[in-house]
Amino acid sequence: MAIDTAQPNDPKVARSPAELDASRLKVTLTQSPKVMPSPEKLKFGQIMADHMLVATYDPVNGWSDPEIKPYGPLSLDPASSCFHYSTNVFEGMKAYVGPDGKPRLFRPEMNMARMRRSADRVALPRFDTKALLTMIKRLIAIDARWIPNQAGHSLYIRPTIIGTRPSLGVTASDHAVLYVICSPTGPYFRTGAKQLSLLAVGDTVRAWPGGTGGYKLALNYAPTLKPAQLAEQQGYNQVLWLLGDTVTEAGAMNFFVVLKREDGHLDVITPPLNGTILPGITRDSCLALAAAHPARTTLPGLPTSVRLFVDERTITMGDLAAWHAEGRLLEAFTVGTAVVVTSVGRIGHQGKDIVLSEHVGGRGPVARALYERLVDIQEGKVDWEGWSVDCE
Repeated sequence: MAIDTAQPNDPKVARSPAELDASRLKVTLTQSPKVMPSPEKLKFGQIMADHMLVATYDPVNGWSDPEIKPYGPLSLDPASSCFHYSTNVFEGMKAYVGPDGKPRLFRPEMNMARMRRSADRVALPRFDTKALLTMIKRLIAIDARWIPNQAGHSLYIRPTIIGTRPSLGVTASDHAVLYVICSPTGPYFRTGAKQLSLLAVGDTVRAWPGGTGGYKLALNYAPTLKPAQLAEQQGYNQVLWLLGDTVTEAGAMNFFVVLKREDGHLDVITPPLNGTILPGITRDSCLALAAAHPARTTLPGLPTSVRLFVDERTITMGDLAAWHAEGRLLEAFTVGTAVVVTSVGRIGHQGKDIVLSEHVGGRGPVARALYERLVDIQEGKVDWEGWSVDCE
């Protein structure tokens, strides 16, 4: 009987591709640290921190040793599938400075889970989300000086995975680059206390049933840019996306309304997650906080005598017009990682505007309460459900 004498390093022994492994992380610090700009000069996504995290995948070796190294260009084959078939996934996260001076993340496990789902949707290689989060924390700790310690400011974090299979064949990419870059940022909208204006658009759609609207994919964003330009030309800040008459999202944000009930309490409503809407972390957080008032917590500025009834249900333009005519539509607001919570003052549709009441400070009472509580949790000033996570 033949005896197999192959050793572990023998090429005849089949090896599984390596997993993404945080214990193999290499760190190369920059020798030329950049000058941190003053907070008032920061514009979203235009200035990058000193370092980035990079790892590559190929089908034979699996994930490479990940590395934190000075921020710089990537070298990619021109035939890489990310350029031709949009095999690109990204996340949006923020780091804040806590009262103890330490950097903190907000519900990062939700970002990692969504990134894994999105990567699977476009058949990109799998990765260990716990390992990635461990390395993101290390990157933030290294570049902690880039977190602006000022109200309304943070370090925006962009974890990204792109398909790099060097072939024009229309097939799943079995090569990938995973990288994370960071950018110090101030308020996303430079409108001050002014509320957003939205133009409801139904002739072009952001997402459709069975499509990819429920995933954070680059391919979802490019088709929205031209309608956004047209809305701006008509005097609106963003697009309110419709599917038929049904409201889905606003720009790249989730959409909420606040309705007055006959009993004096308030309904806080957002469209349901039906595959056309991104399951936002801020969206989920707003729903949870609103549902907790006033039984489990009191949101800033809201009386304990007023209950918030949370509902995820279909909203149509007909509903918005009817609620406004009845005097029940008290607030509309958008939520997302970049903007946190921003109120809406005007919604245009078919040549007419739904104009909502102006609010002191630019946010309605519910929007302001959610914004203030979220920021306090994000910055570690308020402890809630373990949502604020120390990076060290």
